[in-house]
Amino acid sequence: MKLKIFQKGFNYSQDGQGNRLILHLQGCNMKCPWCSNPEGMPLEGALFIEKDWLEESCCPKGAVSERRLDRSVCKNCEEYACVRGRRQKGIRLSYKEYEVDEIVKECRLSKPMFFEGGGVTLTGGEITVQFDAVKELLQKLGEEGIHRAIESNGTHPRMEELIPCVDQWIMDVKHYDNEIHKNWVGVSNVWTIKNLEKASAQHSNVLVRVPLIPGFNDSQKDAEGFARLFEEHIKGKTTKVEFLVYHEFGKGKWDQCGLEYRMKSGRIEPGTVDYFENVLKEHGISCIRT
Repeated sequence: MKLKIFQKGFNYSQDGQGNRLILHLQGCNMKCPWCSNPEGMPLEGALFIEKDWLEESCCPKGAVSERRLDRSVCKNCEEYACVRGRRQKGIRLSYKEYEVDEIVKECRLSKPMFFEGGGVTLTGGEITVQFDAVKELLQKLGEEGIHRAIESNGTHPRMEELIPCVDQWIMDVKHYDNEIHKNWVGVSNVWTIKNLEKASAQHSNVLVRVPLIPGFNDSQKDAEGFARLFEEHIKGKTTKVEFLVYHEFGKGKWDQCGLEYRMKSGRIEPGTVDYFENVLKEHGISCIRT
């Protein structure tokens, strides 16, 4: 099987324990308007431009003029000659495709880098968009004795199949209200909640991450909503919750992908994370910061 990966590199303790090789998988079933990796959304990939290198010679069909890419030309292009067989830096396809065994070999050779309990983390995009290849990779990494972590939005109906294949389980829960969830990100949270129950009941190392987004889930009412959700659906005593603060670090990427960044300017007020953590603790939910 093959995997589409749009980014990979090492990171320490932010996406799982220890020093880790982080693999960002192409494709996501959600359309979060605050996403910091918009190039990872479409499974078919995105044409990503670097304006400083964008010249007319980058496209043989004349789609580039004055350091701008006319993406209407790209929509009718089948050969994508700009990114296939041409040496240029102005346009690139967001992902590269690898055989699962290629990735396993790279991870095996990287073992000396997995210090302090490190290993490999699969994130996205959304990893379960490429479910079968992900499951195969996780199984093979386990055979190599490599620590495996995943970060997922938990929406896949077959998610439970991955529980025996994962050493550290990180799940994003974006909102407790299904209608608000659907309106903002385009899909239901029903399977996320079901899989949260299953993972927290069966796995001893589960971390729930909540991205705090201005105007979406950052009010005092929202703190109570998350507390009630987790009190009811987190089944394991070792499961912990972490709140992540909204940022605009990926804003420029939206333009590079030819997309409009639809989030209005805003920020999470100081003290918000403290408030959310205190509300959850009152409901018996453990919180951490990494």
